[in-house]
Amino acid sequence: MRLVIGLIFLVYAHLALAATLTVDTGAGSRRLSTEQLLARPDTRDIQVAGDVSYHAAMRYRAVPLKALLEGVSNGDHLQFVALDGFTAEIPASLVLGTGGAEAWLAVEPADKPWPKLGEGKPSAGPFYLVWLRPEAGHVGPEQWPYQVASIKVLADPAARFPAMQPAPGLPANAPARRGFAVFQRNCLSCHTLNGQGDAKLGPDLNIPHSPTEYLRADMLRTLVRNPQNLRRWPQAKMPGFDPKVLSDADLDDLLAYLKHMAGRKVSP
Repeated sequence: MRLVIGLIFLVYAHLALAATLTVDTGAGSRRLSTEQLLARPDTRDIQVAGDVSYHAAMRYRAVPLKALLEGVSNGDHLQFVALDGFTAEIPASLVLGTGGAEAWLAVEPADKPWPKLGEGKPSAGPFYLVWLRPEAGHVGPEQWPYQVASIKVLADPAARFPAMQPAPGLPANAPARRGFAVFQRNCLSCHTLNGQGDAKLGPDLNIPHSPTEYLRADMLRTLVRNPQNLRRWPQAKMPGFDPKVLSDADLDDLLAYLKHMAGRKVSP
């Protein structure tokens, strides 16, 4: 009897861990299960030396991501949506590129779950975008989305969210315009601006007030570099961006963008 109960428990545990990924490349969405992905002939073991989420070397069963993106071109834009509402905006050219960083979709086996990310937290599964040689593509930590639920081809954020754009008259090399690119790469995953964006985790960075309006420049830099050095609370989720990820020049441009947008408020 105990053996039967144990087998039933294992079956239900397996079903509970099995998951489905939705991929929409513009020609209709596909739903791919854990089992389907692990059964692909191009699935293999990879070793990730500096895993961003686990802060350690990790080994995964993974699929080369570009193999799942048939019909996607370098000019397209990819959005990764996680189970908790986190969104990662990644140019398709970074995923499809050759000779640089390699994008892999790590798949958590139902019978061998990955470690938890921390006390009271789940694992990075069921699906996790990991990179080999990320430094070759200047891949940032926000471009390692975990607990991925869907991948979609969409227009780039500048086209989807016009209220985020700097003033059209700014020169192409203006700090605020460069800062908009930094914002898209590092902040858009968690924050909206002027009420626009798909993120559901962090506050809007312009409505009702830009952080440049209520924080001194040095305090705002501290917040970006290490939020816990400015204020601490148990539910804090914002990561710090050290100079290896966000250079001082990029941070200057980001602050220039936020200050510029404080004069371009659009109520949602």
